[in-house]
Amino acid sequence: MGSPSLLPLEPASPAHICPLDQTCSYLDEAARELQLDAGLQAILSHPRKVVTVSIPIKLDNGTVQVLAGHRVQHCDVLGPYKGGTRYHPAVTLREVSALAMLMTWKCALLGIPYGGAKGGIAINPNDYSVSELERITRRYTNELIKDIGPSVDIPAPDVGTSAREMAWMMDTYSMNVGHAVPGVVTGKPISIGGSLGREMATGRGVMITVREALAAQGKSLAGARIVIQGFGNVGRSAAQLLYEAGARILAVSTSTNGLFADAGLDIPALLTYAAENHKSLVGFPGSTPISNDDLLLLPCDVLIPAALENQITEANVAQIKAQIIVEAANGPVTLAADQALEARGVTVFPDILANAGGVVVSYLEWVQGLSYVFWDEERVNREMESLMVHAFQRVLQQSQNRQVPLRLAAYTLAVGRVAQAVSDRGLYP
Repeated sequence: MGSPSLLPLEPASPAHICPLDQTCSYLDEAARELQLDAGLQAILSHPRKVVTVSIPIKLDNGTVQVLAGHRVQHCDVLGPYKGGTRYHPAVTLREVSALAMLMTWKCALLGIPYGGAKGGIAINPNDYSVSELERITRRYTNELIKDIGPSVDIPAPDVGTSAREMAWMMDTYSMNVGHAVPGVVTGKPISIGGSLGREMATGRGVMITVREALAAQGKSLAGARIVIQGFGNVGRSAAQLLYEAGARILAVSTSTNGLFADAGLDIPALLTYAAENHKSLVGFPGSTPISNDDLLLLPCDVLIPAALENQITEANVAQIKAQIIVEAANGPVTLAADQALEARGVTVFPDILANAGGVVVSYLEWVQGLSYVFWDEERVNREMESLMVHAFQRVLQQSQNRQVPLRLAAYTLAVGRVAQAVSDRGLYP
């Protein structure tokens, strides 16, 4: 395996499925299929830069806390680095490194001129006040000031962050350079150069992938039975758009609870209910409670894991009853589970394709920010759909041509493009 031995990483827990090892395994598979040179594979196995910074902040009660912030920049051979900033207790350098590599492949697969990056701080944002989160974000940005920029590395929202944090990051960077720089981040508020359509972009990309996946099997979204694990930004948006397209949303869940309704959930009513109850789904009329574990095992046409990684594993894969799985989260299906699903004939559409809608519209936002010419939402959605559908069709065609699973087909396209660019540019010095 292309071991990331050059990284100063903490050891993986033996009981935990390491996302970095898993991501490198997918690279290994693609490299074998493409018959890549060993030296070229070694280059692609290692991030170009790993940054860990100290973030001392004063809490509202006057005490000082010191946090660690990470930013991993995997590969910029196709263009500036691009990737989210995650605030979650489970953030580790290994996880961030894996997600940075995934972003490289995702951008390459969609034909976007970016390389992959990822950032994160191991905190639960719910444990901090808004003013504390602002101080954390601004200090983190300031510590990374030489490593980010509109032509260097462009952060975006991720788990635990939103347009609010992106506004703070943009302002901090702009204050340091002395003028407004809207292109330094994406996913920011419309008022300071954000793009229309960005908020629902990842969910819209998931909906498009589900629609195209069903169409490839001669089926329609209308009446399709959908189960969605995760009701954050991506899960909510996908549920809303799929519902509007006529799909039957059987179940959804948050990190703490879920709902099931055999006749389908009224998603607009559920969104209103959650907004009025501090995002809680508990007690929604016409539904019964269901756990996250049980939700994954429901019979359905399409299962959409839209939460965190390692949700479908060797422990539960034999009980999965979905016909199609669309990975809205990053790495929700482990390597062993993926192989088991493939053997059973379950079709899995990989994360680097299915959840790419967000980075596509981030790219479109960046283009608008650099040109200071902004588009209407219809054009943004149209441009994004065109890129998503084109990538879907290429993955499907590659799978058929090479007689390989969809995940390997996607990786051969992505890795092959980056490898060709590395080869064409040559090795410096």
